[in-house]
Amino acid sequence: MMFWIIIGLLTLLVAMLFVLALLRGRDTGISAAQFDLQIYRDQLSGVERDQERGVVTKEEAARIKTEIQRRILDADKAVQAASAVKGAPRSVTYAAIVACAVVLAGSVWLYQTIGAPGYPDLPLQVRIVNADEARAMRPSQSKAEASLPPLTTGADPRHEEMVAKLRAAIADRPNDLKGHQLLAGNEAALGNYVAAYRAHIKVVEIKGDTATARDLADLADLMIMAAGGYVSPEAESALQRALDRDPNEGKALYYSGLMFAQSGRPDVAFRLWRDLLEVSAPTDLWVPPIRSQIEEAAAWAGVDYTLPELTGGPALAGPDADAVAAASDMSAEERQDMIGNMVVQLSERLATEGGSAQEWAQLIGALGVLGDIDRAKAIWGEAQTVFAADADGLAMIRASAKSVGVAE
Repeated sequence: MMFWIIIGLLTLLVAMLFVLALLRGRDTGISAAQFDLQIYRDQLSGVERDQERGVVTKEEAARIKTEIQRRILDADKAVQAASAVKGAPRSVTYAAIVACAVVLAGSVWLYQTIGAPGYPDLPLQVRIVNADEARAMRPSQSKAEASLPPLTTGADPRHEEMVAKLRAAIADRPNDLKGHQLLAGNEAALGNYVAAYRAHIKVVEIKGDTATARDLADLADLMIMAAGGYVSPEAESALQRALDRDPNEGKALYYSGLMFAQSGRPDVAFRLWRDLLEVSAPTDLWVPPIRSQIEEAAAWAGVDYTLPELTGGPALAGPDADAVAAASDMSAEERQDMIGNMVVQLSERLATEGGSAQEWAQLIGALGVLGDIDRAKAIWGEAQTVFAADADGLAMIRASAKSVGVAE
């Protein structure tokens, strides 16, 4: 802050000197040459009076007059030269004053916009220390969960009834691995992420040393979703355990970057996301959230980064964004027919052969484009059963369902 105050005062001082210089150019006072000229004329009159009084001889008076007259000629030349120099036009002076005012006001506005008034200078090392302290003192998982509003799922009552029965059955079988996996997936499908990650904790405990990096990354994923997207210390611990087992676990790397972004270290987040993005397939679940955040992280980290084009993804049989965009030159009826045909083909294939979560999400999105909300809602209800054990896939489908208004 002190640095900017000093810079501001120096700018003001330079501006004042600049304006004063322009104002002086308009000074109409007596110049030094004019003053000298008046003195020499007075001296010339004095010599004549001295000669009349007999103070100087005629010859001495002639010599002195000659010298004074020479000086009068020199002074007169100086007066003429000075009068030829014109002062700055009044408009230029006013323009300079306005320009200085704009520079000063603009500097203050810029600092208010991108600066931090009232805060001391923060060298890089101090910022890193502050970020580490903030990371160490951040709220726990339970506090983050308590700060969220009550859950409203709006799920199918039959699904809720089924999950209630599953909870009761699992209570009598605490070591049932498959049961806890189903419970975790179904709780996540209902949006009960707290119950989902608690069930998944039992999955990890039952597996013990055989728990994979993906198991631990899924646990962290559920904890983060339960905390509203916040990476708590407990979730960070699960992420670290996942990376200890597999340093290349994509989901764990993405959430680790998110944790650093939330903790004031966008530079670390950017490096993690950039490296992960370079080795990921376009269909990996963490690619869309990274692409939506990495440019902002780069800007905060002071890195000039251009997001690469997304290429190399597998072609899907259903209606994707490119196919819908290609219909922009068609009439409304033709466009609806094209999308409708693609929806029918994809729907039939998913019903007979199955498909990925991304294809289910695309089907729901396409139905939303067609305005067939009832059918989109039905597909979303079916997806909750099909992908009950796949929290990641269900999260992707849920996002699509939310976009068309059939899921909370």
